[in-house]
Amino acid sequence: MALSYDDVIAKYEPVLGLEVHVELNTESKMFCSCSTTFGGEPNTQTCPVCLALPGALPVVNAKAIESSILIGLALNCQVAPYSRFSRKNYFYPDMPKNFQISQYDEPICFDGYVDVEIQTDEGPKQFRIEIERVHMEEDTGKSLHVGGATGRIHGAEYSLLDYNRAGIPLVEIVTKIIPGTGKYAPEVAKAYVAELRDILRGLKVSDVKMEQGSLRCDANVSLRLIGSDVLGTRSETKNVNSLRSVERAIRGEMIRHAELLNEGKKVKQETRHFQEDTGLTRSGRSKEQAEDYRYFPEPDLVPVAPATTWIEELRAQLPERPSLHRKRLKEQWAVPDKEMAAMINADVLDIVEETVLLGADPTKARTWWLGEISRVANEKDIAIADLSIAPRDVAEIVALVAAGELTDKLARQVVEGVIAGEGTPAQVVAKRGIKVVNDDGALMAAIEKVCAEQAETADKVRNGHVPAAGALIGAVMKETKGQADAARVRELLLGHLGQATN
Repeated sequence: MALSYDDVIAKYEPVLGLEVHVELNTESKMFCSCSTTFGGEPNTQTCPVCLALPGALPVVNAKAIESSILIGLALNCQVAPYSRFSRKNYFYPDMPKNFQISQYDEPICFDGYVDVEIQTDEGPKQFRIEIERVHMEEDTGKSLHVGGATGRIHGAEYSLLDYNRAGIPLVEIVTKIIPGTGKYAPEVAKAYVAELRDILRGLKVSDVKMEQGSLRCDANVSLRLIGSDVLGTRSETKNVNSLRSVERAIRGEMIRHAELLNEGKKVKQETRHFQEDTGLTRSGRSKEQAEDYRYFPEPDLVPVAPATTWIEELRAQLPERPSLHRKRLKEQWAVPDKEMAAMINADVLDIVEETVLLGADPTKARTWWLGEISRVANEKDIAIADLSIAPRDVAEIVALVAAGELTDKLARQVVEGVIAGEGTPAQVVAKRGIKVVNDDGALMAAIEKVCAEQAETADKVRNGHVPAAGALIGAVMKETKGQADAARVRELLLGHLGQATN
């Protein structure tokens, strides 16, 4: 019998564990000088080191070490005075070495925390997510399964391998067990990944584009009976690549676990894959234990021992924390809680801030990004940031409206043109011939024509039935092809019909 989410949380407590993989934005790979540029022709960004050819030896990327330390410091971690790389042994076709250079028992950073805040039934509530470790490793290549309906290996006719990504620097951020989130577990997980993304973006160590795989979350979920100290068996949903999917995957796994447990069945410890179309997960493989990987120290790399003075220099470079940054913007812009939450949920806060820094009024900036632009993004089913409109465009549109050169209605046409690739706002205005009709003589000519055509309605207004003016104003706007200022039309129309304006 299918359970509701309320059924699950009435009986079970969720316990989470989150592992977030971050691709660093270094110019070269972790252990060689190959380019890390995204989207290159397959297998063109490779060399003997990242292809694991005999005799090729790795050399650590110093910038990756620096970025890893910055991440650890931003997550309130301790930086290890001594850490080393290990070989994590397993076979997979997209891993040319048949082992991954990673860190095991001696990570570069450990014992940190991140505080996140979510809206609950009782109001805002803060949760502390404790960090177990931050460690460095290299990414694997990419498999492309051709044929079949799903794009996965099952049902495919053949597979292709692209090793461009093999060796790209990765940082893995692993939480400690996260109990105590209750029914808010999915929201807490989403907020944590969002906070991490904002921190990493602020550090400028990654482009954190989840849709391109530069930020990926593995979500571990288990359930235990409320009041019990015995942990349940966990499943790990791999490579979840959007904030919404993190929330959906955890919620779906909680329901799946509860249904199995209620039926007297056991939860299998395994990796699973999230399916965007259904919101469900499907079985992957049984979950390995650490001993299955046969870790041992990497013999070709020396340990990492950062100087204390260097660590403190990096600590001094840390930017403002995202939570403090949001609080400051909220106060500066006098934004209500609901609208601030809307900007955060829509992932447009940074975009709105950039628009404001370019001179736009904060209220106008967020209105455009959360209103018309968000509507277009929803229609196209893409992220707002992926639309072909930039903060500079919106700042220019806001300025044109403020100068009286555009009405809000005309400005929507300009937004449409910019997104369609017709150029800058000024170019769209010129190409489409968009302009405000602000000549009172031209407006009065249109008003007189409309009043003559709709004499009965005009008489109603003359006799004091002011609400009837709406139909006349609409007709004037149509006559001027929507390029008149509706407020000015109303003022002139009522004056023409002998009614005082407010």
